[in-house]
Amino acid sequence: MTRHDAVEEAAVWLEVNGESAVTWMCTPDQLPELVTGWLYGEGYIDSLADLQSLRPCALELGFWAKVPRERYETVEGTERRRVLASGCGAVTTILGSLSNVPRRTTPPVIPDLAHTRKLFKELFAKGVRYSDTGGIHAAALTDGETLLAHAEDIGRHNAVDKVLGAMLMAGRRPDDLTLLVTGRISGELAFKAARARLAVVATPSVPSTLAVDIAAAAGMALVGRAVSGEPQVWMAGA
Repeated sequence: MTRHDAVEEAAVWLEVNGESAVTWMCTPDQLPELVTGWLYGEGYIDSLADLQSLRPCALELGFWAKVPRERYETVEGTERRRVLASGCGAVTTILGSLSNVPRRTTPPVIPDLAHTRKLFKELFAKGVRYSDTGGIHAAALTDGETLLAHAEDIGRHNAVDKVLGAMLMAGRRPDDLTLLVTGRISGELAFKAARARLAVVATPSVPSTLAVDIAAAAGMALVGRAVSGEPQVWMAGA
């Protein structure tokens, strides 16, 4: 066996407005997308216009980001806790109660499950490292018809942040899109999806009980067993 048979992993740090924010253990590609998506998911930015500057470090894997002071102070002023998450990636939770979950303004819809299965197969085909190694996660955003962005990372949450960032960098908010993830839907991942106002999160695996509760509170649909077997759909009132 050689190093080429292993999955690449590296530490990448981020400072926001001069303060240390997070260090990811991640696959070191699509890093601007990772940073942008994480800032969006955490509430530091609401659009790419809020990202006033993003500078990479020339000596190591790291970034300095500047966001509006008001948004920074709002995020830092909330009661937030770092948790040892059931997913893998940089996670912050403010789940004191389900009342903290952002609520969608449009009702959830059940996606075309047969087409969702086809989109997963397309994602698997794009995810070369996912298919080759089995040691990496893949994520994609779709409008229900085509894949709009996809990414791979050793961390599920990192892959999701990368596709969220990719959409923002392409000039489009991810509201009302469907997220495809290759791993289970944990509570932290469901909360990240709710903050991004996604309509659906689908997985070949299953959601956790907390993810189901968060999806119901957010007005978001979850699809489990989306690739093989009988798909399972969780949504408010279902």
